[in-house]
Amino acid sequence: MKKISILGSTGSIGRQTLDVVRSNRKDFSIIGLSGNHNIDLLEIQIREFKPEAAAVMDVEKALELSRRLGKFPTEILSGMEGLISIATMEDAELVVTSVVGMVGLLPTIEAIRSKKNIALANKETLVTAGELVMKEACNNQVKIIPVDSEHSAIFQCLKGYNLKEVDRIILTASGGPFRGFNKKQLESVSLEDALRHPKWNMGKKISIDSATLMNKGLEVIEAKWLFDLRMDQIEVIVHPQSIIHSMVEFVDSSILAQLGCPDMRVPIQFALTYPDRTENQLQRLDFSVLKELTFEKPDMESFPCLKLAIEAMHQGGSYPTVLNAANEVLVEQFLQRKIGFMDIPSQIAIALESNPFTKVKDIGEIIAIDQWTRDFVNNRLS
Repeated sequence: MKKISILGSTGSIGRQTLDVVRSNRKDFSIIGLSGNHNIDLLEIQIREFKPEAAAVMDVEKALELSRRLGKFPTEILSGMEGLISIATMEDAELVVTSVVGMVGLLPTIEAIRSKKNIALANKETLVTAGELVMKEACNNQVKIIPVDSEHSAIFQCLKGYNLKEVDRIILTASGGPFRGFNKKQLESVSLEDALRHPKWNMGKKISIDSATLMNKGLEVIEAKWLFDLRMDQIEVIVHPQSIIHSMVEFVDSSILAQLGCPDMRVPIQFALTYPDRTENQLQRLDFSVLKELTFEKPDMESFPCLKLAIEAMHQGGSYPTVLNAANEVLVEQFLQRKIGFMDIPSQIAIALESNPFTKVKDIGEIIAIDQWTRDFVNNRLS
């Protein structure tokens, strides 16, 4: 039985991970959970899965949860220290990092240093510190297994192949809820429309990132580090049906693709059971009713976030950190209805142009750059 800790168990990926565990009770044991503010759901999860420990980022919420649980045997921790404790539990064999945003970086690094294999759903970890994270993983002989459907698809297509045989990878994108919109139309879109993804059921932050195509930009950066590729080996193509989750083209022009119904529980299960596959009762793809598979180039003029992400990766150094931090602040502002949809890319561009930093030496510098960016963007908006 594989013992698992989940960072971000109350979020979309965390909840679906627990769905997979429910369907495979004999194979997995949950020993650690963590949440942010939603202690109502976290309490339900604790009572069901009986982990040894659980962490809440919000200290006051952690105290309230502890009072609610009373003599229940799960230890309740709080803050970043608590998150790191869940990530480094001695008996954990796999750590699922499904928290959203920069908050996932330190726990993931510490889990790697504690020689825990990682099921990675927190793309910001590799966006902001990809080179450092992958070096730590190599030094500690830790496997990083991608959970994102696109990266899982690439990971599966590459199984058994040498990276030297790869010509390029092709990341697919649904195009989001505003596919086909021009800049003028995007200036007046609503928050409700932006949250209404046509194919995937995701958390609010990732839904907005998908609407701006920043999610795909972050995935390009993540793929560069995860698969040790050059930027010119990574291509993005819009595939509205979300049936092909991504592809690998090899040097002999052969292409392997991973297909399936859009359901995040499939890549999650693969990450949990890797290197094996196990049966499930999830929806099967019925080719007899599949009408079409279409593809188109992404419109990076109308959706400049994707272009900004690719440019930031070309710049390297601190630029991906600035990109990510600015985006996190601006998405939150949009969710609070304080800025418009197109303010997100325009303000990210200003932050990147104003970036005073160059190379990044360690995690401490990344955290400092992240904080500078948040202060810079917030000051501009105040």
